[in-house]
Amino acid sequence: MDAHSRGRAEDIDPADQWVLNPQTGNYELRLDHSPGQSTAPRATTARRPPSQAARSAAEAPARRRTADVPGQRRRRAAEPGGAGGGGRRGAQAGPPSRRKGKPQKSRKKKVLMWTGGVTAFLLVGTGIAAYALYARLDGNLSTVDVAGAGGSTGFKKDQAFNVLIIGTDKRTGEGNSGYGDKNSPGHADTTILFHVSKDRTNATALSIPRDLITDIPECETKSADGSAKTIPGERGRFNVSLGQAERDPGCTMKTVRNLTGLTIDHFMMVDFNAVKTLSTAVGGVEVCVEKAVEDEKSGLKLPKGTSVIQGEQALAFVRTRKAFGLGSDLSRIQTQQQFMSSMIRKMKSSDTLTSPSKMLDLADAATKALTVDTGIGSVNKLKDLGLEIAKVDPKNVTFATLPVVDNPAETVKATVVLDEGRAKPLFSMMQNDISLTEVKQKEKDAKNAQAALLKGPRAEASEVRVDVYNGSGVSGGAQSTINWLQNDMGVLKSTNKANAPAETAKTTLEYAPNQADQARKLADMMGLPATALKQGTKDAGEREPMTLTLGKDFKGAGIPITGPAKAPEGVQKVVADKQVCAK
Repeated sequence: MDAHSRGRAEDIDPADQWVLNPQTGNYELRLDHSPGQSTAPRATTARRPPSQAARSAAEAPARRRTADVPGQRRRRAAEPGGAGGGGRRGAQAGPPSRRKGKPQKSRKKKVLMWTGGVTAFLLVGTGIAAYALYARLDGNLSTVDVAGAGGSTGFKKDQAFNVLIIGTDKRTGEGNSGYGDKNSPGHADTTILFHVSKDRTNATALSIPRDLITDIPECETKSADGSAKTIPGERGRFNVSLGQAERDPGCTMKTVRNLTGLTIDHFMMVDFNAVKTLSTAVGGVEVCVEKAVEDEKSGLKLPKGTSVIQGEQALAFVRTRKAFGLGSDLSRIQTQQQFMSSMIRKMKSSDTLTSPSKMLDLADAATKALTVDTGIGSVNKLKDLGLEIAKVDPKNVTFATLPVVDNPAETVKATVVLDEGRAKPLFSMMQNDISLTEVKQKEKDAKNAQAALLKGPRAEASEVRVDVYNGSGVSGGAQSTINWLQNDMGVLKSTNKANAPAETAKTTLEYAPNQADQARKLADMMGLPATALKQGTKDAGEREPMTLTLGKDFKGAGIPITGPAKAPEGVQKVVADKQVCAK
């Protein structure tokens, strides 16, 4: 038994008991320095380079140790001479299960979900590396093969990626029978689209309200026997994109892709226990409230000011609706974002990252709570994913809420609809890796000489003359752009020149040197990058227009080509490195 499991860690750092075997490339348990160990013969570390025969003999028990699975370790412990049989504990015995009396099967029956800690689990991937070889962590995970996920390839380290984190109202998980909707098949009660930029400078976690009325497209699900079934589409609340009519997470992924225009690479689902176990594993999460709270429905009781919560109180904090704001689902989303931001700060803190026992507890709790697609369905793949996300500084991780307005079709307001004026620029920012925290681009701009083209005075909109050609492949793209320029932006001297001679990959704006102020104005309106500006060598005549050719990066009239420089006014957001008090 290792020092940590015996409760005798005062003389031994548990991390020191796991050493890297350079011959096998695996981490192995070393018990020869644990205090209070049996006086039976112990495995020892070679002091000089062994012969090949000696190496082979020495590696054999190490391989057996690292190949053991938890069930096998428990069976050996019960055999005569094993730890459970009154005999001495041999050097080959693996670490005991940290969750006594919990059959392995029960770990895999958890299907769904609460989002409280899964994002934070990803951000602490660095700490999992030392324990990734624990066979029990892989055994904890549940996987689902869904259409549209990243398959077995995982994700590309040199590309942006999107993970959909889903929480449902299904009452699965020990001690959770009193939560959620008793008869629910498990709807998408809480959903976050987590986008990580290509260069890992920033990440955006976009919460999608469950009561959003949207198009839920037709989707394909897979049965346990591998057969496929097509579920018809409908228009309704977002939360029925999962569970209703036997829809699986792949249907929710497709709905989010249809809504945002972003490709969803993978999904993660967690149960109610994720909040309880993860908050406890890190030693509690600090939250702040502007007034004392006593909410009978959720069971939340907090004094005014700052408190450290874990377990049931942590779950009550992220579930409460009536305690904060307007008592709506949108208010609850803000509370959840505050909690997750605080958990990220705690999990990235030195006292968590340098504690092997905390990291093991954290990894164990997280994997037991997770259901993922097969593309990331192993601890090693999750570790790699976490290492990529851990590159993002918390000050550039932003939690935002999808911009919505009350449903105008309802007298009694119960649902919401998309606020397209604010939502589309936000989607464009995510599509183009633009941070909501306005990550500095000075180094990038310095490498791009064309960036200087955007520096200088701007003409008035009424002075801009431009001919618009459609090379995007989008039907009516030029006319819709003209309508937007003239009606919304005041560019009255704009003309539709119909289709370009051929389709083009990128949108371009050609102009003369004496039209530079007009070009900058139009670039501001359309979110054109400096690379889209093509300046000629000769000045243009007084009434000569510029030439705008829409490319395949054109997403629609009024939608910035590369995203706006900052988030639209009124978008609710919380930055992960700052504490916000719940109101």
